[in-house]
Amino acid sequence: MNPPNGQSPLDYLNQIAPQAPKRQGFGLNLKTVLIGGALLIVLVIILAIVVNSTTSGRKTSWEQLSLRLATTEKVATSATPLIKSSQLRSYNSDLKLYLANTQRDLAAPLTALNIVPAKIDKTLVSKEAGTELTAALEDGRLNAKYDSTYAREMGYQLATILTLLKELYGKSSASQQTFLQTAYDNLYPTYTSIQSFSTTTE
Repeated sequence: MNPPNGQSPLDYLNQIAPQAPKRQGFGLNLKTVLIGGALLIVLVIILAIVVNSTTSGRKTSWEQLSLRLATTEKVATSATPLIKSSQLRSYNSDLKLYLANTQRDLAAPLTALNIVPAKIDKTLVSKEAGTELTAALEDGRLNAKYDSTYAREMGYQLATILTLLKELYGKSSASQQTFLQTAYDNLYPTYTSIQSFSTTTE
């Protein structure tokens, strides 16, 4: 077989030789794409669940802080006329001021986390209502030991708030940490004063 005019034998042979089938890029086919897509979707779902769980847990802790501060302020306010010691009354006044200021400053972090205090889950509200604290104080009043009971119980209550502030600090943003550190630093002196009073009256 002679090559067409003007075409070299080598070019002609290359032209009529069977062509090797074209390989698909990176060996991908429909099955591989579907499996890869399914794995990616599963990974995204797992990641979303983990992130949501972490955010939800952190949000609950902020809700606890809000409720605990409100309960403590309510107790401190109702205790004012019942406290006999002028020293303890002074500590209680400092505490009420701290609680009012901290709850005011807490509004911004709560808003950023989309937390509305009035819409917090009722179970958590009930848990943080301070029922046991109120009962212990009433028992102290009936036994003419209100001041010592108040110092002991409020010291414990403030310790739980300080612990919650520290826990939240480790898993919060920079702006939230600033609030938490300020709240901790402001509460600690009053806590130590009340705790000291409790120790001397036992």
